[in-house]
Amino acid sequence: MTALSSPRPVPDDSLPTDLPTLWRATQRSLRESVPESTYRLWLEPLEAVGADDETLYVKAPEGIRAWAERRYSALIVAALADTGTGLRRVSFAAPRDEARSGAPGPELNPSYTFERFVIGPGNRLAHGAALAVAEAPSEAYNPLFLHGPPGLGKTHLLAAIANYLQDNAPGLSVRYATAESFTNEFVAALRSTGAEAFKARYRDIDVLLIDDVQFLEGKPATEEEFFHTFNALYESGSQLVLSADRIPSELSTLASRLRDRFEWGLTVPVEPPNLATRLTVLRHLVKEAGIEIDDSGALAELANRIDANVRQLHGALTRVIAHASLLAKPLSSELIAEVIPRSGRSAQATSVEEIQQQVAERFGISRAELVGSSRAAAPLRARQVAIYLTRELTELSLPQIGRLYGGRDHTTVLNSLRRVEASLGEDQALTEKVAELRTAIHKPAGP
Repeated sequence: MTALSSPRPVPDDSLPTDLPTLWRATQRSLRESVPESTYRLWLEPLEAVGADDETLYVKAPEGIRAWAERRYSALIVAALADTGTGLRRVSFAAPRDEARSGAPGPELNPSYTFERFVIGPGNRLAHGAALAVAEAPSEAYNPLFLHGPPGLGKTHLLAAIANYLQDNAPGLSVRYATAESFTNEFVAALRSTGAEAFKARYRDIDVLLIDDVQFLEGKPATEEEFFHTFNALYESGSQLVLSADRIPSELSTLASRLRDRFEWGLTVPVEPPNLATRLTVLRHLVKEAGIEIDDSGALAELANRIDANVRQLHGALTRVIAHASLLAKPLSSELIAEVIPRSGRSAQATSVEEIQQQVAERFGISRAELVGSSRAAAPLRARQVAIYLTRELTELSLPQIGRLYGGRDHTTVLNSLRRVEASLGEDQALTEKVAELRTAIHKPAGP
């Protein structure tokens, strides 16, 4: 959290009564303070979500949060000073009342719309089915089940359905949640108010969208509750949309009665993007960021190097832009070759064991220390780097990664990713070490 250097008392009535108006004024000031490309990439996606006392709470997309918080908090505070509201601090954490109560679930990303979804051969059917459900809930496909590896756009499509319905059918009640947040809410309800309020929240609705249902595996009580929720909604004619990292029949530890219900409607795969689709995605991202690239082959070079999923593609572009900014170099094919290792199928085939072994050796610790519980500086930093590389070089989800690193939870994994992302480009030694590890991990084995 960053504060102005000269504090002043703030009367209670100085807090903004119209947060959107305040944020628009702040954004105008920010836009005048930085180059247009910087504003479009790092500051425009930010959203003001609350204010209390002297603090403005800001939300950022996961991919840019750490960088925006580290590099631009002071600039946002300076822009707030010009508004005369008395807000002197900015925080990228949740507002205090929201943190205490436990938000009911993940918020929808407003940028996840059908218009911004790049269609290719691997996702055309999934896009068409999702749009059909959004235009005619409970009349097209019910349930709709999307499956495929992480980072291919399943979450985008679920959120696009919800955003479409909010804009075009405001009379319908729509709820989006991850299976993890569904589980957390259910457990919290059992410990406090009881399950009745929870049931009302999830069963008295018109459309339910649940992301990453594989997270329900191995949680019998939550499975039971979700089974009854599914039945209640289906029988009342409500629309259900689900996603997972594999087809229902491969969710082996999930109760068979749930697997059967997932297949009652339409099951659609979401497959990795081909080269043309990856190139289109990059062009969209660059255009939205307002970035000009003189090297006509740069985006093609990046599209050739990252072929696993769209999330990795977006992350790779963000890293290249950050390096170009820090090193004052043009965004070129040469810079991309320097910053981004050629992944291809070798990256997809990279084993977690290989990553763990390489990182442990590079940090001078054992693999047991790497995945263990030690909070000493060396094992802790090594573990964070290994988790970061596992996320980058494999298609594992956050819960899956956590299980491979000593049974750590989703939040711990996410925190490790953010700490490494925040340090890259700032900590030269760490940046070089991560680059060396990428090279070592991708180096072909000797004869």
